Amino acid sequence: MKSVKIYTDGACSGNPGPGGWGTILSFNGTEKELSGAEALTTNNRMELTAAIMGLEALKEPCHVTLYSDSKYLIDAITLGWAEKWRQNGWMRTKKDKALNIDLWERLLALLEKHRVEFEWVRGHAGHPENERCDRLANEAIKKLK
Repeated sequence: MKSVKIYTDGACSGNPGPGGWGTILSFNGTEKELSGAEALTTNNRMELTAAIMGLEALKEPCHVTLYSDSKYLIDAITLGWAEKWRQNGWMRTKKDKALNIDLWERLLALLEKHRVEFEWVRGHAGHPENERCDRLANEAIKKLK
């Protein structure tokens, strides 16, 4: 199984508002950058989209280390929240429906295909790939205008 590093970030100009995502895939010294944007979205949706797009770009099952500055993404996976929401019919509590169900479903399906380890990085703290992903996301937002 190939080992790949995926760096991700999402950004939003207003929340909700125009949003973008950036992803860098790194394998054997080669990097591929991906990015995109949506006219009306949230920061959390863009964080999830960045991870999904990185994983969907893989052509075969891989061992992935995925880096993100999103505690929403990292905690929901590593602490088992997203899986629990799915088991509970996408309810976070008895009264509160989970948000971004469409994206969580896509992400959880990808996690069944790939072996993924999630690593949190502090955002805007000089991590080179995280900073580059942030620039990719913000450049994608600018292209919407």
